[in-house]
Amino acid sequence: MNRLRQIRRARDISQESLAKAIGVSRQTINGIERGRIKRPSDEIMLAIANYFEMDVSDIFYTPLVQHVLQRKAIN
Repeated sequence: MNRLRQIRRARDISQESLAKAIGVSRQTINGIERGRIKRPSDEIMLAIANYFEMDVSDIFYTPLVQHVLQRKAIN
């Protein structure tokens, strides 16, 4: 699950523009937004987060991201 489409549309950025900026295909962005790619690679998630100047956890709700957030909250 992720908020990529919501964030991208709010900033009026096309799938094609985002894809070119981070070095993936438009189909990859579309697959992430539609949930066909359930767990993008760490590199792709980080590239998207950096592009939007956001934390990965603000965009993606993967079990790994949630696990890291929970560990930070405990410490």
